[in-house]
Amino acid sequence: MNELDFTGRNILVVGGSSGIGNGIAQAFRARGGNVHVWGTRASAADYAGEEGSDLDGLGYTQVDVSSLEAIAAAPQPFDSIDVLVHSQGAVLYRRKEFEPEGWRRVMAVNLDSVMFISQRFHGALAAAKGSVIVVSSIGAFRATFGNPAYAASKAGAVNLVHALAQAWAGDGIRVNGIAPSLVDTKMTKVTMEHDERRERALAKIPLRRFGTVEEMAGVALFLASPLASYVCGQTLVVDGGLTL
Repeated sequence: MNELDFTGRNILVVGGSSGIGNGIAQAFRARGGNVHVWGTRASAADYAGEEGSDLDGLGYTQVDVSSLEAIAAAPQPFDSIDVLVHSQGAVLYRRKEFEPEGWRRVMAVNLDSVMFISQRFHGALAAAKGSVIVVSSIGAFRATFGNPAYAASKAGAVNLVHALAQAWAGDGIRVNGIAPSLVDTKMTKVTMEHDERRERALAKIPLRRFGTVEEMAGVALFLASPLASYVCGQTLVVDGGLTL
């Protein structure tokens, strides 16, 4: 038996058009899963040729997850959902998160949408005895300089994992999370493309390297698999030892 075989399973990856979410989506597809992703652009073709975006073999729907109306109106890709992955994310720089509009935008994408999308698909997840995986951040556990909304939203997501796991375990739904440190994606370019910041960040990681999208995808596969059948309400820190 291959516990990491997802043949015939239905997987929805919110924020699966690029970065960690895209890596997770393709990892499930490579193991037989039927994978659909939500993204921000009008069509999958709009991501063609972009680094960190591979939508080959994936279903696609444009959904503005900051909007309750858009979440409610989005078509359900499958009758039942075996795995729901939340990898949507927003971060604003130049102190924009200290302003009301910036704060609201980041909280809406990073925290509110996790709740509302999960609730939207509760029935489909319960029918499949499925799994919810929330991609958070080590920013949930430590100060994030200049990004109060990002830090607060990720901390909220960790506790939301606790709350939903407790509420839905009786329905057969396992809810867990992943808290990565720096991974080289579009969202972290502000650090990765700045030599001094990159080296300063690298020096704090005991493994002396950044994580990869593939490593985050591996943790998602584990959490969704029978190997993690007794893991419930946990957010696994995947950071190369940074938070030690």
